[in-house]
Amino acid sequence: MSLPTPTPGNRAVVTGASSGIGAALAEGLARRGYSLILVARRADRLRTLADRLSAAHGVTVEVRGCDLGDRDQRRQLADELASRDIAILCNNAGFASYGDLAQLDPEREADQVELNSVAVHHLTLAVLPGMVQRNAGAILITGSTAGNQPGPGNATYAATKAFANTFAESLRTELSGTGVGCTLLAPGPVRTEFGDVAELSNLDKLLPDALWVTAEDAAEAALAGLAKGKRRVVPGAFAKAQTVSGQYTPRAVIGPVLRAVYRKIT
Repeated sequence: MSLPTPTPGNRAVVTGASSGIGAALAEGLARRGYSLILVARRADRLRTLADRLSAAHGVTVEVRGCDLGDRDQRRQLADELASRDIAILCNNAGFASYGDLAQLDPEREADQVELNSVAVHHLTLAVLPGMVQRNAGAILITGSTAGNQPGPGNATYAATKAFANTFAESLRTELSGTGVGCTLLAPGPVRTEFGDVAELSNLDKLLPDALWVTAEDAAEAALAGLAKGKRRVVPGAFAKAQTVSGQYTPRAVIGPVLRAVYRKIT
């Protein structure tokens, strides 16, 4: 399939657009001629990005400062998106926490589930009926290689990304023949602010530079895969190896190995 044609009235939505992969997705979409709705908590960053993209690419860029983990704020956004002509939805917002679950902040863990899983589901349900009715649309869901395997020391994040991975691939098959596509972006290590938010002090030391991909490379691979109707996009050789090992290594083996790894990065 191909992506819907950008028009003056339709929009591409990017969540988590204030930095990292989200900002790079917004750049790639604007370069392709799409007017945008950018969503994140940090509205000041979104406005700076919106001004730059509008000036560089001549597109309209709307900003929505919204905490997608807050159900009331998210409901308002979802209601708006349901009434708009949304050509592309990039469900990209998310964060991770690391450490033994019993020692982590319960409220923050609940917020992580709300943002990484519930918000993805909610926004997809908001735009999907309109896309199907128009016989045109594309949904990108940012999952992770972490969702392919157990994550002791990273349990909530691994579980939420398992949801995202399975949801995206299930939806892709379900939408066959509708004119609407769904692609999973399942990256491994990406150079973003993600590690800072997760408070990972040793991640850079543990993983050499060659194992990382840039946010720009991940975003370009994702948009190219979305345009081709790919089921899953896994940018970078290390992420591809993680995917294979996560799918085929016995759980009794990979669980203790990952537990030891996560304890080194926190």
